[in-house]
Amino acid sequence: MHRLIFDCDGVLVDSEAIAEATLIDLLGAWLPDLAAEAELKAALGMTTANILAHLEARSAHRLPPDATERVDETIEARLGRELTAIDGVAEALAGLTLPLAVVSNSRRQRVLASLATTGLEARLDGVPIFTADQVAAPKPDPALYRLAAAELACAPGHCLVVEDSVAGVTAARAAGMTVIGFVGASHVPAGQAERLRAAGAWQVLDHMRGLQALVQQWRAARAPAVGS
Repeated sequence: MHRLIFDCDGVLVDSEAIAEATLIDLLGAWLPDLAAEAELKAALGMTTANILAHLEARSAHRLPPDATERVDETIEARLGRELTAIDGVAEALAGLTLPLAVVSNSRRQRVLASLATTGLEARLDGVPIFTADQVAAPKPDPALYRLAAAELACAPGHCLVVEDSVAGVTAARAAGMTVIGFVGASHVPAGQAERLRAAGAWQVLDHMRGLQALVQQWRAARAPAVGS
C-alpha cells in the first residue's frame, strides 16, 4: 500500500516565519556576534536544540542553560496567536485518497497544538503522527522516517513525502522514500527550490493545488504494467 507523508512546519502549517522571527529576536540578545537571520537559513528544518547547538558553536558567547525550553515556549505562544494553515492545504487534504501520516521534527506537543489552532486537526483525525521526541537522532538523520515506515508497515519505497527543508528531504531520501519539495510557505529563502532538488527532491511544488497531480503521477509510475 502507498502512503503520503507530510512534514508539519512549513508544509501543513505556515509556522517557519514565526519561528524564525522569534529565534532572531532571542538570539540577538544571547549571541550578539552572529548574523542570526543568515545563520538560520542553513538550519531550517532542524530541531530547536540542534539549531541552538549549531549556532552556539559559531559564537564567542554561551546560551542560557534553559535556552531550548525558552525558545520552544516563546515560539509556541506566538503560534497559538498567529498561526495559519498553508494556503490550499485543507482543500488538498480533502481531495486525497491515499492513507496519510505526519512526520515532524517538532515535539509532539507543538504539532498537536498547531493542527488544532489551524483547524487541520479535524482533517487529519486518526492520522498517525511521528515526532522528533520519538528518536535519538532527528532529521536530517533518517531514523524518524524509518520509524514511521516500520510502524505503518509500509515499505519506504511505497512512501511519498512532502518536505520543505533540506534536512527533511535528506532524511526521507536516506530512508528510501520519494520526496516532493514544497516551497509554498509565506517565507521561503531564495534558492530553496534548487537546494531541495540538490538534496534529492523528485519534484518541487509551489502551491498545494498541484499536489494531487503529483501524487497521481507518482502512483502511476508505480502501477504494475498490464500483462505483467
